[in-house]
Amino acid sequence: MDFIRKYVLTYLKGMGMGAADIVPGVSGGSIALITGIYEELLRSINSFNGDSLKLLLKFEFKAFFQAVNGAFLLSLFLGIMTSIFSLSKLITYLMAEHPIPLWSFFCGLILISAFLILKDIKEWSIGVIIALIIGTISAYFITELPPTSSPDALWFTFVAGAIAICAMILPGISGSFILLILGKYEPVLHAVSERDFATLGVFALGCIVGLLSFSRVISWLLKRFYSITIGLLSGFMLGSINKLWPWKIVTAYRTSSSGEEKPFLTKNLFPGEYLEQTGFEPKLMVAVAAFLFGIILVFGIDRLAAYLKKS
Repeated sequence: MDFIRKYVLTYLKGMGMGAADIVPGVSGGSIALITGIYEELLRSINSFNGDSLKLLLKFEFKAFFQAVNGAFLLSLFLGIMTSIFSLSKLITYLMAEHPIPLWSFFCGLILISAFLILKDIKEWSIGVIIALIIGTISAYFITELPPTSSPDALWFTFVAGAIAICAMILPGISGSFILLILGKYEPVLHAVSERDFATLGVFALGCIVGLLSFSRVISWLLKRFYSITIGLLSGFMLGSINKLWPWKIVTAYRTSSSGEEKPFLTKNLFPGEYLEQTGFEPKLMVAVAAFLFGIILVFGIDRLAAYLKKS
């Protein structure tokens, strides 16, 4: 019964990661950190090594499944896929029709999560504070970077995949946003729609190499410099608030591969400025309610996780 409960919860956490990954600017890694599965996820990814590969090549599938923590990864992956396929239309609709409460919700969720994660730091030092500041400033400036043009060569598609997947497992930094910065967001979507398997294969290979390499770096840092690493990851989450700010105006547009005009650059505004410059209501009360709901949801998850550890 405990086994079933554990993996049902993992499935639900995967759904949370999938829902976050749909939203540009929100990282599934943030949800993994919030829900307490971040380190297990890294360990599971790292278990894909020479020893587990030998088991696979020997067709010892049961031993391979156990070696790579397959039950955990499978339940997590199913949760992520469930969200992507079932919630993508809802999230897309909310982004288009109700952006202020949606972004306010994520602001509350990410902000309180960063502070709750910081409470795990038992020993504060100047190094932790510096790491927190560096993480915050780095994420802020990353979210300020405009999309750029990029080479069409396959080698850059490989590099883009490796970098984007690293961002996806970093709390606070969106992999889809990194692809947009690198100028590969539209080409990858185009490759999917056109069934360009050569491009998709190179991109997937880059993702695999990046994921297997970067997860080991993060795991090593958590093992050797736990407090400093947690400070850095929390800083990434705090800095990403710049991208999630609910009140903004578009200052420049770009033309997508399908010929559509899409936002290129945005500028954050205070609610009063938003009303003056757009003529639209800032919906302050709705935004505050959504912000508080995000905070309450994270507190609920945190309390539930604490209760399940004791039981």
